[in-house]
Amino acid sequence: MESTKRWAALLLLGLLPFAAAAKPIAFAKGKTLMLEWGAGTMYEAQMFYAPRYWYSLGGGWLELDSEDGRKRRDITYLRANLLAKRWNMPNAQANVFVWGGLGRATGNDFEGPELSRNVGFQADYETRRVYSSFRSDLHESDRFSHRIDTLQLGWAPYAHDYDQLATWFVVQGRRYTGGISDGTETALLVRFFKGGTWVEFGATTDGKLQAMAMFNF
Repeated sequence: MESTKRWAALLLLGLLPFAAAAKPIAFAKGKTLMLEWGAGTMYEAQMFYAPRYWYSLGGGWLELDSEDGRKRRDITYLRANLLAKRWNMPNAQANVFVWGGLGRATGNDFEGPELSRNVGFQADYETRRVYSSFRSDLHESDRFSHRIDTLQLGWAPYAHDYDQLATWFVVQGRRYTGGISDGTETALLVRFFKGGTWVEFGATTDGKLQAMAMFNF
């Protein structure tokens, strides 16, 4: 048991400088709350608890609104997240997460609630100055299929430690499938985080607000 605790402590210490990416698993016995306002198209709230460092359980709520107002989805879901692979390097870290779950969906173009399925993955790589992440998240049922693909590239003007305020400048590209939005949505963001708290905000190239907050505790 003591050996396990020592390994867990070493793992946590190794992760502290690398907190640039929103992750569905923070650390063992940790809780993660994530809130996102997606430029008037996507709104999401998620809450997860990680019994161990390599998996977490929880749920979320997602709202999708199409640009023409003809489609609206409200999805509540339960989900399990798994850390599929992690690379700890001397000055960098990379991760692959996968997840899956079931939910309940309603929409304005079909009647009654539908059983929905959620699967996805995230791959990220980060140092204390450079960050990249790609996430693909699919929600589908017998009545609809919507996938959200998000690519983020970030740069920090200065290196930071865990207990210092970090600043990142991030470019985000996002695509929606299933008739929610056409083309690629591009946003310019500023991200601040310190310890377990992260806030980012900015706007898309057509002036719509994009914001996200994450709290690990």
